[in-house]
Amino acid sequence: MHLLIRSSKPELLAPAGDWESLVAAVQNGADAVYLGGRLFNARHGAANFDDRQLQRAVEYAHIRGVRVYVTVNILLRDEELAGAARFLHFLQRIGADAAITQDLGLAVLARGVIPELALHASTQMTVHNRAAVEKLLEMGFARVVLAREMGLEEIAAIKRATGAELEVFIHGALCVCYSGQCLLSSMIGGRSGNRGRCAQPCRLTYTLVDEKERPLVNPREVGEYLLSPRDLNTSEHLPDLIRAGINSFKIEGRMKRPEYVATVVRIYRELIDRAVQEDNYYLTPREARDLAQIFNRDFTTGYFYGRPGFALMSYKRPNNRGLFLGRVIRYHPASRRAAVALELPLRPGDGLEVWVSRGGRVGLEVHELWEKGRRVDGAPAGAVVEIPVPERVHPGDRIFKTHDASLMERARATFTSPKEVRKVPVRFSVRVHMGEPLMVVVEDPEGNRGEGRGATPAARAVRQPLTPEFLRRQLDRLGNTPFALADLHCALDGDVIVPVGEINEARRQALEQLAAARLAAARPAP
Repeated sequence: MHLLIRSSKPELLAPAGDWESLVAAVQNGADAVYLGGRLFNARHGAANFDDRQLQRAVEYAHIRGVRVYVTVNILLRDEELAGAARFLHFLQRIGADAAITQDLGLAVLARGVIPELALHASTQMTVHNRAAVEKLLEMGFARVVLAREMGLEEIAAIKRATGAELEVFIHGALCVCYSGQCLLSSMIGGRSGNRGRCAQPCRLTYTLVDEKERPLVNPREVGEYLLSPRDLNTSEHLPDLIRAGINSFKIEGRMKRPEYVATVVRIYRELIDRAVQEDNYYLTPREARDLAQIFNRDFTTGYFYGRPGFALMSYKRPNNRGLFLGRVIRYHPASRRAAVALELPLRPGDGLEVWVSRGGRVGLEVHELWEKGRRVDGAPAGAVVEIPVPERVHPGDRIFKTHDASLMERARATFTSPKEVRKVPVRFSVRVHMGEPLMVVVEDPEGNRGEGRGATPAARAVRQPLTPEFLRRQLDRLGNTPFALADLHCALDGDVIVPVGEINEARRQALEQLAAARLAAARPAP
């Protein structure tokens, strides 16, 4: 493979199907998020955002240095175009960074009436060649989200020829059809994927038959989910994607829970940073395990390295496979306990699925477990434990961990705690001169700033004058704000003192102004 381009650090673009997922994406390191309003978006089944929530989402993200792209990515009827155009006007007014569109008619209308709003061509447009990219650039699109069926050499060639800003999906669910071309849901159930209502019929069971309706494959051997693809996972190959010149790495998942968003974004944040900083790129076993544990239908690299054939498909499982935990050694019918040899750690709260050799599958949550006759709070890989299993299982039956309580708790802490994980480093400057009110100035790395002033003139201190150490302690009380004190400069006029309450109030004023300045700076230029 000859991929001669190397892009700058690619954007990590994360899904946000609801508010908690938005917070999870931002706090775990996303550079940008994509989300939808209540209308005109291809994930009608997600919680999505009403207009007020969209404005709040843009403000939340922009203060923290994160861009917001809003999906307006369905095909529209004539009578819907005016409403969609009004929605685009609203997005421009609230400062959205771009709209992701599928309908060419809407795109032409938008270029005419809202040229200030950047447009990204949705993957639903099935853009898979240079000519299409060039045409979209002529139409004024700022970015093209390529079809998922493209190889890395094709992507690199388009980048070299056009210089276009390119975005691709790097992780998550795949569609069995060409991007934007699936009519199966519409034909089977009257729910069009191009109208945001895909019923995911590709995840249902099917039987392959001949013209006389005789089965051609044995479902026990091959599987029953003949149209269900695996999940995309490029975590081992990010340097190749960077060399292809891809500008934005997109994670699929607006229908996924926020814990999934938190975990996948956290890991890809670490991997992208590692890929651009180190020549010896690697994926740790823990990272690979966490990506698989949080959700997988088995993984594939999709079409990046050629046609995957059968390796694209998950014929035996349309939902989360989990990770192999171990095998049943024996089962005690009287106590309804199964002895299991663990290949992964196990603790109460974990969710399991037993693939029973006779009788299908048994799902359960671990409430208690025993090791060597004692009840324990957890057991490591390599241990033999007993767990309650309500239905009979058999020696040799495989057990998969489908829910890892520790992983979920770690993810949940990033979007439920009032204390922020992601912080903007700021520099405080404090001036206290005799007979003048205190002044506090705060500045971020981009040069945005805010000021706060006291109301009382500084006085001569009798016993305990202000010191840089005391001011640092007061100004570092940033609590639930998105800011962190990185540096402090103090200009103190001898032994002076001001009320502590005024220091705190000046800090609050300065941070409030800084937040407003960051919002103004992040707003796309008209």
